[in-house]
Amino acid sequence: MQQPAAVFKLLFVYLLRFVVLAAFSQSLDSDFTFTLPAGRKECFYQTMKKDASLEIEYQVLDGAGLDVDFFISSPSGRVLFSDYHKSDGVHTVETEDGDYMFCFDNTFSAVSEKLIFFELILDNMDTNEDPNDWKEYIHGTDMLDMKLEDIMETINNVKSRLGKSVQIQTVLRAFEARDRNLQESNFDRVNFWSVINLIVMMLVSAVQVYLVRSLFEDKGKIRT
Repeated sequence: MQQPAAVFKLLFVYLLRFVVLAAFSQSLDSDFTFTLPAGRKECFYQTMKKDASLEIEYQVLDGAGLDVDFFISSPSGRVLFSDYHKSDGVHTVETEDGDYMFCFDNTFSAVSEKLIFFELILDNMDTNEDPNDWKEYIHGTDMLDMKLEDIMETINNVKSRLGKSVQIQTVLRAFEARDRNLQESNFDRVNFWSVINLIVMMLVSAVQVYLVRSLFEDKGKIRT
């Protein structure tokens, strides 16, 4: 009578262990926002494994022109992708062992700094741990209606969907920040030129009034 209870207890322990490891394991996806000064180039490095996948998405959130040069190179130094004066881009690379370098170049701008957001998505980055090593510790589970594999598959699906939701929300926040900065820039530009137009109109009106008064004064002097 104690065997089913022991089996359930063992299942609970290893299920709890899996949930904790899945919840607190280091994520392979990352995002970063930084300021790239005028006339500068900033490079980043990412170590990859063979037969994995590296996807990088970037956006220029703020700065004159909302554009930047971008390129990514393989561990051998070969340039895989390059963009020139682009405001955003998405590139996917099937990787090999080594360090991949991707750079953002703002050397063409002598005045304006750029606020840049980028996100890295790493796939097929297998770790050294065997995801099925828990099976050797569990015995006598044939009588269970629900298999532990089904529970873990459900948890993995939930974790994957949560990660995708976080990724989408991060990209949407980047788009929102970019649109807000663009609207603020347009607002300042409209205000500036409105003030300039108002000053010009006042100067033109003053000149017209002066010329009209001068004409009447000249006619008065001629008559006298």
